[in-house]
Amino acid sequence: MTGKVLCIILNWRTAEMTLSAVAAAERAMEGIDGAINVVDNDSQDGSFEKLESALAGRPRVRVLQSGRNGGFGAGNNVGIRAGLPDGARPDFVYILNSDAFPAPDAISALLAHLQAHPGTGFAGSQIHGTDGEPHITAFRFPGIASEFEGAVKLGLVSRLLSRFIVALPLPSVTTPVDWLAGASVMMRQSMLEGIGLFDETFFLYFEETDLMLRGRRAGWATDYVVESRVAHIGSASTGMKKWQRIPGYWFDSRWHYFAKNHGRVYAVAATLAHLAGLGLNRLRMVLQRRRAGNAPHYFRDLVKHSLGSPLGPER
Repeated sequence: MTGKVLCIILNWRTAEMTLSAVAAAERAMEGIDGAINVVDNDSQDGSFEKLESALAGRPRVRVLQSGRNGGFGAGNNVGIRAGLPDGARPDFVYILNSDAFPAPDAISALLAHLQAHPGTGFAGSQIHGTDGEPHITAFRFPGIASEFEGAVKLGLVSRLLSRFIVALPLPSVTTPVDWLAGASVMMRQSMLEGIGLFDETFFLYFEETDLMLRGRRAGWATDYVVESRVAHIGSASTGMKKWQRIPGYWFDSRWHYFAKNHGRVYAVAATLAHLAGLGLNRLRMVLQRRRAGNAPHYFRDLVKHSLGSPLGPER
């Protein structure tokens, strides 16, 4: 297939899993002109040395050291800026999580889609678990209404605000969406040269939402491509599934997304809508004598973070 593809796989303390992702990517890159940059995000656990040793002599694979753990966007930017090993400019950049494993035709399906749709800047895969269960990875951009709906968790409200719900129903055909989870996404290089790379203010979460919003505002579409299938374990590096409390960087990223893209007044309004939804949900749980489903201290942590954010420096 025509078009050079630069694949970026970011590692943070998951060397063995990353090697499996690299092997799957190599198989899926067969017949495609390009290379794979594996970026160790300053793991400091021997990952870099292990990856270097295991991948030595693989002509299409380079192992790079980021030098600092600046998060998902910053680490991927290291791989993108490094470019192809021969110095050539790639036509497309493909971001693959270290815990994601593309089917043999997954990368070529994304490439073919972008080549056939010149107005599309991002093409993302259909993501499923290792058990084959589909993951929800196609979304609408978040806003004030979605912040309230997602927090109140009430069927009547969800029906009234259905067109604002962030998580889209699982698409059965290839379709345009607002944004996609970044586990397996191919991006047009010419678009990135116009809108810039990942905003490194985001440590983790909301960075792909921000990037795809910038693409949308510049006139580029984002498409969910069902023909491209990728197995994904999920949260292998972040440990999200085991969180006992939402980390501060999630609140930072959320605030930065709204303040940067819609202004501080909008960010305050979105936060108030979220808090109102949480309050109503908590009241309903008390009246029904049920336990709230939010992470421990979530309401308090959001209030505490929000009190400093509107007047403090943009995060």
